[in-house]
This record gives sequence, structure tokens and C-alpha cells, in this order.
Amino acid sequence: MHEKYSGINRINIHTFLIKILLDFCLTGWYTLVAAEVYAMFSLLLIIIYLSFISLGLPDALLGAAWPTMYPQFDVPVSYMGVIALIISVGTVVSSLMTSRIINRFGTGKVTAFSVGLTAFALFGFFLSDSYWMLCVFAVPYGLGAGCVDAALNNYVAVHYASRHMSWLHCMWGVGAATGPYIMGFVLTSGQAWNMGYLCICVLQIVLTAVLVISLPKWKQTVSAEEKPTVNLSIPQILKIAGTKEIMVAFFCYCAFEQTAGQWASSYFVMKDGLSAEEAASFASLFYIGITVGRAISGFVTMKLNDTQMIRLGQGIIGVGVVIMLLPLGKYATITGLLMTGFGCAPIYPCVIHSTPDHFGATHSQAIIGVQMASAYLGNCLMPPLFGILANHIGAGLFPVYLGGILVLMVVMHERLIRVCGGSNVQNR
Repeated sequence: MHEKYSGINRINIHTFLIKILLDFCLTGWYTLVAAEVYAMFSLLLIIIYLSFISLGLPDALLGAAWPTMYPQFDVPVSYMGVIALIISVGTVVSSLMTSRIINRFGTGKVTAFSVGLTAFALFGFFLSDSYWMLCVFAVPYGLGAGCVDAALNNYVAVHYASRHMSWLHCMWGVGAATGPYIMGFVLTSGQAWNMGYLCICVLQIVLTAVLVISLPKWKQTVSAEEKPTVNLSIPQILKIAGTKEIMVAFFCYCAFEQTAGQWASSYFVMKDGLSAEEAASFASLFYIGITVGRAISGFVTMKLNDTQMIRLGQGIIGVGVVIMLLPLGKYATITGLLMTGFGCAPIYPCVIHSTPDHFGATHSQAIIGVQMASAYLGNCLMPPLFGILANHIGAGLFPVYLGGILVLMVVMHERLIRVCGGSNVQNR
């Protein structure tokens, strides 16, 4: 009898131990999976994703609405450039101020206030009944957009893996594509352009409320991870090794993107004889390439580091530019433009994400601020310069001009790698 029960006990003990082991393994596995899912899609990160969509929503709104707006205000069509210039100046100023503002108030508060300021500006556009009012409200729009752009880019670069930077900028592309769609829906529904701005304004107000409610989440993350950053003047920033190189490289990238996006349609019309409607639809492939490319880049960054991703993107751009240069017909030109879009995809997010690795987390906010200022200068200066050159030389200069910008970008990035020793930057 004793041996019988002892055998049963041994069996029960073995069963019990196996059950504990299985429970441990399964619980541990689920815990690891849950931890990874939480790390990838935490509430704060979801809010940041929404913020990037919100950041892109108004960016293409003015261009979509302007054909309806300028006759109402009785101004020339070219006057849109003045509004765009005011917005760009505001973004440059606020980008340079972001580091000091964030050091005083924190990323969460600055982001919430900046999105709220953008909502105020969009509401001002909704109320505007004269051209000068648009110019006035362009000021807070530029200030808000530049501040939230620099703040969120640095926050993600410091706290999240490179894949999130790529996907977040993909979300910006979603917002930039959705804004004109909303405006188009409003106009085709028989409403005035003002209502399109009101719709985007309401979305921004909702996001502002969400950001305000989420402020404790930002504080928890900061207290757990974030190191205090250093306030630096512009002369002090420029003395840091590698700063000039990254500023010029980023200037070149944004000049390339903006020039390609603005002049591709005109190039197709003048070089390949496409109609304006065909050219516009084919030119949109450039932005489709960027958006889809960034979605794909998020996965590729799990295998390649930031430096490798930037070099890969530059190589793809180079192939695309060469294809556009060759006399192979319009479809080859379209393919080349699409390739340049894919090539552009990883460069912007990976340059931003690598900044803390190159310069340290304590300096990254200040340096990302001047990077963003350089980006906006590239956006403002280089497309009009190509317009002047094309007027005197011809639109056929388009791929040559892009190629020149690309070469300078590659040279400056390689110099940055040599100066900062960042060829083996690891994605966090």
C-alpha cells in the first residue's frame, strides 16, 4: 500500500513540476511578447504617431486650396509664395529656439502648446476674409509647426528605435496626403475653402486635448530615461565637430526632396511632352515612393544601422537620377523619379535618429534644432534657384541639378562619419 501511494505521489510530483515548468515557459513567452508589443505600441507612442499625422495634415493644404483662394482675395497666383515664405521663416525661428524652450517646459507641454498654436492659426485661416489676414496667421502656424517638428523628432530619436522614426515620418506622409483629400472633398461638396481649414483645425484641437491629457505620460518617460540637455547658442553649436557637415547634408536632402517634388511635373511637360494632368499624376509617384519607402524602411532598419540606411538611400537616388538623365523615354523618366522617392525614404528619419549617437543626447535637441532650420532653408532657397536656372538654361537641367545636390549631400555625410566616427552607429 505504501509503495502504491508513493508511486502515485511521485507521478503527481512529476506532473506538478512539469506543469510549473510549462506555466513558467508559457508565461515568460507571453510576457516577452507583451513587453515587445508594449514597447512598440505604448499609449505615448500612439499619441506621437497621431501627432506626426497631425503635423502633415496642413502642410499641403494651402497648395490644394490656393486655386480657389487667390481669385477671392484678388491677388496674383504667385502670392502663395509669400505666405509659404512667412511660414518657413516661422519654422526656422522656432526650430532654433526649441532646445531652450523644451529645457524649461518639457517636450510634452511644448508639443501640446505647439499643436494648439497650429490649431489657432488654422482657425485664423478659416476666419480670414483678406490676404493680409492670411499673412498674419501664417506666423503662428510657422512657429507652431517648427517647434513641434523639432521637439518630436528629437524625442523619438532619443527614446525609440530607428524603425519608429521611419514609420513616424511615413505617418507624416499619410497626413500630408490626407489634408488635400479633405480639402478636395469639402470643395467638391459645394463648400467654401474655409471649411477645409475648419475641419483640419478641429482635428488639431482634438489632438491638443489628447496631448494635454497625456502630459503625465511624458513626465514618467522623462523621469525614467531622459538626461538633461544643454542650452547652447548658435556659435557654440557650430563649434561642435560635425555640426556644419550635418547641417549642409540635411540642407541638401531637403533641397533635393522639395525641388524634385515641386518641379517634376514641369520637367515631364517640358522634356517628355506630357499633358499637365498626366504630369501631375506621375509626379505624385515621387511622394508615393517616399511614403511607401518609409513604411518598408522601418522593417529594414531592424537589420541595417542608420549610416547603412542613409548610404543605401543615397545609392538608390543616384541610380534614379542616372535613369532620368538617359534618353530612354518618358516611362524610364517616371521610373527614375519613383526610384528617387524610394531612395529619399530612409534618409530624413535616419539622419535625425542618428543625431544623438553622433553628438550625444545632451546636445541632440540643440543640433536637431539647427538641422531643422537648415532643412527649411533648403526648402525655401533651392527650388526657386532651379526655377531661375531652368528659365535661362532649360528644364532639361532638372536631373543634373538634383545630381549636384546629391553629390554634395554624400560628401558632407561621409565627412560627418569621419569626424564623428559614426560608421557603426547602432539602431536602438
